[in-house]
Amino acid sequence: MSEHDDQERTEQPSEKRLREAREKGDVPRSRDLSGAVVVLAGVAALISGGERSMDHVRRIYGLGLSYGRDALFSDALPGRVFVQAMHEAMALFAPVALATVLAALAAPVLLGGLNFSAEALQPKFERLNPVEGLGRIFALRGLVELAKSLLKLLLIGAVLLMVLRNWQADLMATGQGEVGAGTLRAMGLLGHGALLFGSVLALIGGADALYQKFDHTKRLRMTRQELKDEAKESDGNPELKGRIRQMQFQMARKRMMQELPKADVVITNPTHFAVALRYDEGRMGAPRVIAKGLDELALQIRMVAGSHRIPTVEAPPLARALYATTQLDREIPASLYVAVAQVLAYVFQLKQAVARGDDPPKAPKPDVDPDLMGPYQF
Repeated sequence: MSEHDDQERTEQPSEKRLREAREKGDVPRSRDLSGAVVVLAGVAALISGGERSMDHVRRIYGLGLSYGRDALFSDALPGRVFVQAMHEAMALFAPVALATVLAALAAPVLLGGLNFSAEALQPKFERLNPVEGLGRIFALRGLVELAKSLLKLLLIGAVLLMVLRNWQADLMATGQGEVGAGTLRAMGLLGHGALLFGSVLALIGGADALYQKFDHTKRLRMTRQELKDEAKESDGNPELKGRIRQMQFQMARKRMMQELPKADVVITNPTHFAVALRYDEGRMGAPRVIAKGLDELALQIRMVAGSHRIPTVEAPPLARALYATTQLDREIPASLYVAVAQVLAYVFQLKQAVARGDDPPKAPKPDVDPDLMGPYQF
């Protein structure tokens, strides 16, 4: 990545980019934080052992000091003492080992979360290239890691030097007096020293975790063009989506025109709106809108209705209300039942009058709540 590209990458990484990075095993990790958690877990397990740990230590010391004359000249003494000492040592350090193993497994979850990537396990032979290896060493990230290592060395060394100076008298006192008291004092100094050492590592690990989080986000930053390309890829090409919507509209319009000859009545504005209704008392709970349109499409609906001798009723408020409230192939709302019933009754009377040769009835003018017309009220 060139310096120019790095300067252009000012946008935060998208969820898609972060997800792809996790799939590749690229998540923020801090070895310093993991090491601190492991040390603190081991120290906590050692200190919590308390008197039980001291009993194991006393037995280990006692194995080398308590044996008789016969055992001294026996060839089996070294092996027996070694086996017993190993048992005591395993009992002493088993809780510590268990705590450190569990901490080593759980520590990475603190920063990057639980993540398993098969792609990260695949060998990458380009890492064996010595030229690229030297480039990584002398790159900015390699120099930062070197500076961090030197800083950790200086900080830990300063803390240990301070501990040795302040605890010098206590360290010298462990060799004086009774063995049990000296051992207990030595174990206490060891535990407190390890706790202090773990606290220093935790401080370094916390700072390193913040840096690793920042560095991980910085490496995944995107340019504005990459964000636009990703959004276009996720949402689809606008031209293609527009073409798909157009095809869907044409198909729906074709199906609507095929259903239109089944209509019982077409209610018009009379020129700008046209809504075709069908009602089958045995199969429908209410009249259903099987076609509707504005302007040019309304004209086509009226022409098809005329060619199939479907009655057309001019009722502007009702036409607008039906167009605004009812989707295609849906039953009309209850608030329009009375108005539509008047129109259907008129159509029934009209058909009877034509069949008998009588004068046609007067067309109804149903009342409609203006709020039902929605944006088509005016």
